[in-house]
Amino acid sequence: MSLMSVLTRDEAQTRARLLDVHRYEITLDLTSGDETFDSRTAIHFTVRGDQAAADTFVELKPAELRSATLDGEPLDPETLADNRLPLKGLTTGEHELRIDAAMRYSRTGEGMHRFTDPTDDETYVYTQLFMDDVQRVFAAFDQPDLKAVFDLTVKAPEGWSVLANGITTHEGDGTWHAAATPLISTYLVAVAAGPWHSVRTEHRGLPFGIHCRRSLAPHLDADADELLEITRQCYDRYHEKFEEPYPFDSYDQAFVPEFNAGAMENPGLVTFRDDFVYRSAVTDTQRQTRAMVIAHEMAHMWFGDLVTLRWWDDIWLNESFAEYMGYQTLTEATRFTDTWTDFGVARKAWGYDADQRPSTHPVAPEAVEDTASALLNFDGISYAKGASALRQLVAWLGEKDFLAGINTHFTRHRFGNATLADFIDSLASATERDVHAWADAWLRTTGVDTLTPHLTHTDGTHSLTVTHHGSRPHRIAVGLYDRDLTDDGRLTLRERLDLDIPQTAPQPLGKRPALLLLNDGDLTYAKIRFDPESFETLRGALSGLPEPLTRAVVWNALRDAVRDGHLPATAYLDTARSHLPHETDLALTEGVLAFASAHIADRYLPPADRPAALATLTDLCRDLIRRTEDGSHPGLRLIAVRHFIDAAAHPDTIAAWLADGTVPGGPELDPELRWRILGRLAALGAADETAITEELDRDPSATGQEGAAHCRAALPDPDAKRRAWEAMFATDDLSNYLFTATAKGFWQPEQAELVKEYVDRYWSDATALAARRGPAIAQAAARWAFPRYAVSADTLRQGEQCLRETDPTPALHRGLVDELDDLARALRIREA
Repeated sequence: MSLMSVLTRDEAQTRARLLDVHRYEITLDLTSGDETFDSRTAIHFTVRGDQAAADTFVELKPAELRSATLDGEPLDPETLADNRLPLKGLTTGEHELRIDAAMRYSRTGEGMHRFTDPTDDETYVYTQLFMDDVQRVFAAFDQPDLKAVFDLTVKAPEGWSVLANGITTHEGDGTWHAAATPLISTYLVAVAAGPWHSVRTEHRGLPFGIHCRRSLAPHLDADADELLEITRQCYDRYHEKFEEPYPFDSYDQAFVPEFNAGAMENPGLVTFRDDFVYRSAVTDTQRQTRAMVIAHEMAHMWFGDLVTLRWWDDIWLNESFAEYMGYQTLTEATRFTDTWTDFGVARKAWGYDADQRPSTHPVAPEAVEDTASALLNFDGISYAKGASALRQLVAWLGEKDFLAGINTHFTRHRFGNATLADFIDSLASATERDVHAWADAWLRTTGVDTLTPHLTHTDGTHSLTVTHHGSRPHRIAVGLYDRDLTDDGRLTLRERLDLDIPQTAPQPLGKRPALLLLNDGDLTYAKIRFDPESFETLRGALSGLPEPLTRAVVWNALRDAVRDGHLPATAYLDTARSHLPHETDLALTEGVLAFASAHIADRYLPPADRPAALATLTDLCRDLIRRTEDGSHPGLRLIAVRHFIDAAAHPDTIAAWLADGTVPGGPELDPELRWRILGRLAALGAADETAITEELDRDPSATGQEGAAHCRAALPDPDAKRRAWEAMFATDDLSNYLFTATAKGFWQPEQAELVKEYVDRYWSDATALAARRGPAIAQAAARWAFPRYAVSADTLRQGEQCLRETDPTPALHRGLVDELDDLARALRIREA
C-alpha cells in the first residue's frame, strides 16, 4: 500500500484562488462486497479569473478508477498518480467533473472503516474523513477552504439504516438519500451505515438521535436518558451563549466501533468511539468525560463547522475552543459542576508533558507546510494548552467581552473560513484591551512558564514576590491557607489574592500563612513551585485542603517536581500513601494512582525498587477498598480495585477474585474487571491459553477479542511473544484496535529479559509497518508498541540512530521523538 501524497499549503492557496466549488453529488454503493464499495461523484465548480487555461488536480485514492469525465469529455484514468488526477487546460467559467471508482474499505479507522461484530456477525461501516482521508471515499478538492454543498445517496444492504450529515430518507430498494448540506468542508462529510440500534427524540423542533451497533443496544438504552439529557442541556446552554442558532437540520450521535479518536464533529452526525457505550461499571468521572466529549463536539458545530479554519495551522483554534467550551458548559449546565478538576489532573498534564518535549510547537504555529505536518499537531498543546490559554484569556478579558467577540466572529464568517488573525480581530472589536499582544505572548511561544514564590518579612508583615521564568503575562489567584486550630490536619482558606505577573511591586500578605499556593483555582497554565515552609505543610496536610481543584493544583506541582528531578519519585509515592486514602475526588484519585503506577513504579524507579513501589500501591488501594466497604463511594472503590489488580505482584488475591466472580464486599466482576485480572495474571505467568479461551467463550464480543489479544501477548512465553510480534509487524491483518490491544499486552515491566531481542527489532519493524499501513497504525506503533520499559542508555541510542538513519514516516517520527524524550527523562530521574 503506497502512502498518499500530502497537500501543501502553497498548493491549497493556489487552488483556492483558482476554484469556487459549488456542489458535490455523491453516490455510494455499499452492496458490492466485503473489500470494496462503489463511489460515483459529480463535482460542480467554477474556474475564476480570465486566464486562457489553468491546471489543477482532484484527489482520489481508488482501488480502481473506472472512468473520469470533465464537461462530458473522458479523462485518461492512467494519468492518476500519487492519488491526484490532473485537470488540465481549465477555462474560466462553469465545469462538471464526474468520477466512477471502486474504493477500499479500511480496517484502520481511516476513510470508510468496515467492522463485523463478532457477537452477532452484523457488519457496520462509517467514515472518518479528517484531514485528508476524503479521497479514500470519494473524489474531492480536499482542503478546508473549498466549502460546498453535499448531496449524498447511499445504496445499502437490506436491513441497514444510513445516517449522514442531513436527515436521511429511505427511498426503497436499500437506497437512502440525505438532505443536502449547507456549505461545509470536505473533511466534515459523514456517513454511517449498518443495522443500527437507534433511540430518537426531538428537542426544540430538531430531530435528535443516538445510535450504536445492535449488540450494544441494552447498554445504550440503559444510558439513553442521561445521554439525551446532556445533549439537550448543552444545546440549550450554547443557544444562551451564541446568537447564531444551531446551523444544521438534525443532531445525530453515533457510537461506532474501532474509532481512532474520542469523537469527530461531523455536522449533524457526530461519531464517537463506542467504548462510550458502557458495558461494564464505570466511575462518575468516566461519565463526566463522556459528557464533556458530547459538549466538546457540539461546540464544534459553531466553531469548526459553521466557521471553519482556512488552513490546518489553525486547527488548535477548533480544538482549544471546543475543549474550553466543553468543560465550561458542562460546569454551567449539567450535574457535572466540578469538571475543571478533571481538566487540571488529566488534560493539563497532557499539555505540560507535550510542551516540554523537543516536538513542542506554539499553540498557533505559523508554518504548517502540509497535511502530514498538520496531523502531528493533534496533541496536548492544541487541546489542553490551548484551552488553558483561552481560560486565562477569559480570566483576563472577562466572559462578557469574550462571548461578544465570539459572536462577532460567527456573524462575520458564518458558513465561511477564518484565520487566527480574523479571530483576534473579532475579540479585539469587543474590548479595549490589547488582544493582539496577548495572542503573541500566549499563542506564538512554546514551553511552560515556571512561577516560584519568595516570602520576605519586614516590620511584622510578610510580602510575596514571584520569580517568573518565562515570557507570558499571567493573572492568577494566590491562596493563603492557615492551619485549622481545632484540627491540625485541616487547612482553612484565609483569602485568595488576585495577582498579575510580572508584578510591579511585592504583594503584602500580613501574617505568614501555613501554605501559600500560587495559581489556586488553576486559571493559568504554568508550573508552580512551593516555598520550603509551604512544602513542609503540604507533606502533613495535603488531604486537609478544602477544595478538590486546589488539591489538583498541588498534585500537579508534585508531579512536575518529580519529572523535573526536584522531588524523589519515592517521596511522591510516600505522599500518595499518606494522603490518597483520605481523598474523595474520583478524578484526583485516578490521576495520582495512574502517575504513581504507570510512570513511577513502571519506569522512574530502577527494577530493584519496583517491588516496594507495587507493595505501597497495593497497600494504598487496600486502604481505599476497606474505606469504601459501606457502599458510600462506589466510584472510589472501583478505581481502587482496578489499580490493586494492575499493581498486584502476586496472583493469589486477584486469582481468588476471578474464581469467585466478585471482590469480597463487591463489586461483582463485570467483563472489564475479568479481562483486567486475566491480563495481570497472564503477565505474572498465572494464566494460560486455556483460561484465555474460556474467558473468550464467556465474552466473545469485540472488547472480548481485544482482551484476549492483550492476554495472549502478555504471556511470559517465547512462543506467545513471537506470535504477538508477528501479528503486529509481519502481517497487516490486525485492525487498529486489535493492534493496540496486542501491543499493550506485549511489553511488561516484569519481562525485560524475555523480550530483550524485540527491543533491537522494534526500530526497523516499526519503520516498515508505518510506511505500509499509514498514520493511524504508525501512531499506535509509536505509542503502544514502543519498548517503554527498556529504560536504558542503549535503548535511547538505538532510537536516536533510527531517527537519524531510517527516515520514519512523519507520524512515526513524531511518536518516536516523544517516546525517546520520555525515556531520556526516566533515565535522568533514575540517575538522580
